Amino acid sequence: MRLTYTPLNLGRYLVWGGFALILVLAPLIFSKGAALSILSQIGTVMIFGLSYNMLLGQGGMLSFGHAVYSGLGAFFAIHAMNSTGIGALVPTSLIPLVGGVAGMAFGVLFGYVTTKKSGTTFAMITLGLVELVFASSLMFPGFFGGEGGITTNRVRGVAVMGITYGPQVQVYYLIAAWLFASTVAMFAFTQTPLGRMANAVRDNPERVEFIGYDTQWVRYLTLILSAFFAGISGGLSAINFEIVSAENVSAIRSGSILLFVFIGGIGFFFGPLLGTIVGVFFSVMLSDFTPAWQLYLGLFFVLLVRYAPAGLASLILMLLRVAGARKFARIWKPLLAVGACVLVALAGMVMGIEMLYHLTLDSANGSVMTRFGQAIDTKSAAPWLVAGALLLAGMVGYRRFQPGYVAVWSDVNAEIVAQQRGGVA
Repeated sequence: MRLTYTPLNLGRYLVWGGFALILVLAPLIFSKGAALSILSQIGTVMIFGLSYNMLLGQGGMLSFGHAVYSGLGAFFAIHAMNSTGIGALVPTSLIPLVGGVAGMAFGVLFGYVTTKKSGTTFAMITLGLVELVFASSLMFPGFFGGEGGITTNRVRGVAVMGITYGPQVQVYYLIAAWLFASTVAMFAFTQTPLGRMANAVRDNPERVEFIGYDTQWVRYLTLILSAFFAGISGGLSAINFEIVSAENVSAIRSGSILLFVFIGGIGFFFGPLLGTIVGVFFSVMLSDFTPAWQLYLGLFFVLLVRYAPAGLASLILMLLRVAGARKFARIWKPLLAVGACVLVALAGMVMGIEMLYHLTLDSANGSVMTRFGQAIDTKSAAPWLVAGALLLAGMVGYRRFQPGYVAVWSDVNAEIVAQQRGGVA
């Protein structure tokens, strides 16, 4: 009998251990105001984003209707919570599983039709599907609750070990537990033969068919598993908000998660995690401060696609690659100069946008607006001159320092490539 030694992948254990530690410590660090509610929302959307990336990142399936599976899972979960029959026997901690099973069931039903096509045709079918389900949600108020939706009370049944899920911190840790388990499971999927075949179908479906595999079944099975995790996120959302409405199955919800996943980076497993944090920051936190949050989100998305089409994850990994090669000292000064110019230009642009929004949407309350504790008269010339000066100074500085940064960055990466090929930098 021959024994083989497989070295321990310490790095992977450290990553997963660090992820679990962050989930445990997050509510202890961010404990003020609505922080727990925001953390809980981030957790549910992270699962939703990861499930969507199983389609887009792993399988190359651009879907405009993924909210169908999370939304219908949420509806079944909330009905189970309100049920006095079999649903009453399901503890709150397992309600997300009800949503997951419901999402998977609809994945079996809808996926068989949608995955018969790929590419643009698949995307258009999913867009029609989400509009169909959204219209049905208003046509069948008995199940969907009409425009008001369905409400529930998550404090139900007998408390187990004093856990009632009344306090938000208990809901957060329930979401965190499901997030960790779902993330592990979805990462494990990427290492399975089906996950590898999904990558192959994404990259070269003709060759996959040539060697004897049915690409439609690969897409179909991937969608079913993706719908399962989307349903889990829907069930957790029902517990967190205690209400599910037609908005949960809308194209807006599907478009939002598409945006978040692209921001994070569809080519990286952890990309949706980063994109979710940014997306929730814009849609939940920033929206409390300014009505222009959608404009800022759109501008951020456009600039990211223009300068970092692979998403935030690619930027982080490229910087870590440079740091790992011990060459970060050569780029940090030009990077800091470019970053400072961008922030100056951003300050001027934001100041101008906020004043313009106030003049057009809130002029009835006077010309003076307050931002970050500062009163600004939008009809005075001085604030406009300051905004213009900041924007101009930032743009001039960027044009001044950007070529030098690009040159240093190119040289550093060329040296790293040469080192990896065995050359001498």
